[in-house]
Amino acid sequence: MSIKMMKAVRQHTFGGPEVLRYEDAPMPELKPGEVLVRVHAVGLNPPDWYLREGFSMLPPEWRPVMKMPVILGTDISGTIAALADDVQGLAIDDEVYAMVRFPSGLAGDSRAYAEYVSVPASEIAFKPDGIDHIQAAGAPMSLLTAWQFMIDVGHDEPNPLQPNRHEPVPLKAKTILINGAAGGVGHFAVQLAKWQGARVIAVASGKHEALMGDLGADEFIDYTKTSAEAVVRDVDLVIDAVGGPTTGRFLRTLRPGGALFPIFPLGFSGADEAASLGVTVSTTQVRSSGAQLAEVGKLLADGSLRVVIDSIYPLQDASNAHVRAAAGHIQGKIVLTAG
Repeated sequence: MSIKMMKAVRQHTFGGPEVLRYEDAPMPELKPGEVLVRVHAVGLNPPDWYLREGFSMLPPEWRPVMKMPVILGTDISGTIAALADDVQGLAIDDEVYAMVRFPSGLAGDSRAYAEYVSVPASEIAFKPDGIDHIQAAGAPMSLLTAWQFMIDVGHDEPNPLQPNRHEPVPLKAKTILINGAAGGVGHFAVQLAKWQGARVIAVASGKHEALMGDLGADEFIDYTKTSAEAVVRDVDLVIDAVGGPTTGRFLRTLRPGGALFPIFPLGFSGADEAASLGVTVSTTQVRSSGAQLAEVGKLLADGSLRVVIDSIYPLQDASNAHVRAAAGHIQGKIVLTAG
């Protein structure tokens, strides 16, 4: 029996954007409980370049074992091309979007940079009305991350990053500082906080000030001119969408009883200081959820949330999309189009 082929972006070794190759690859074979999606657009996310580089920022014992060649990516929007016999409630040609197999697919099993991808039906939701495939592909991981940190974790899986379960805090009438507010997670965090009735202080570079105003931020800090931790005090919550070793600097901006949620927590070393200040530091690992994508899809459909697109590249130009990502100062999302 002949193997059906498709075009995909694959890598045969770890490295920079230049290792990404647009080439023929076998089409995925459906397993029970899965649907085959004809991909129209793919959203880029930091785990894409972490995987491309071999997760070099992780301790060796945390790095997943990967078998080459690898197809990157998790976030897709497209149309259903085929369904396993046991899938109910979906049909051929339905327009859908998904975050595919995350974090279970960290070793390259999500395979979204391709013309076709197989997706567990539980991770699929109908594409929201009123937005196109490009916008829909820009939403899943970034929006689910903001949602699971701020609104509803949505699962009871053990937290691999801390012993206790992450718990969102009430946002209504609270003051929230969001660092990295113009990026993928950050621009959704701003909108969700405003949707919940919070006062938002957005921290980003100056070129993003107008966007932050458009998204509802009450105050803007250009970090290239002013350090937020030097001028902000007594906020209720900090969402640090940048995270990393420097996230501890925001502890001094919080009131006693406040909380710091670093999206990327690796490198944080301020646990003792946080305890002395009476501040909770908590994080979680975003997980695929078709149910939550259906829920946030209502907010995308009615205009309560919008997906900001930084730039668009064809699938065959994925390497240049990664170059753009490496340049930083991304406004919203980078998206690949696949037809």
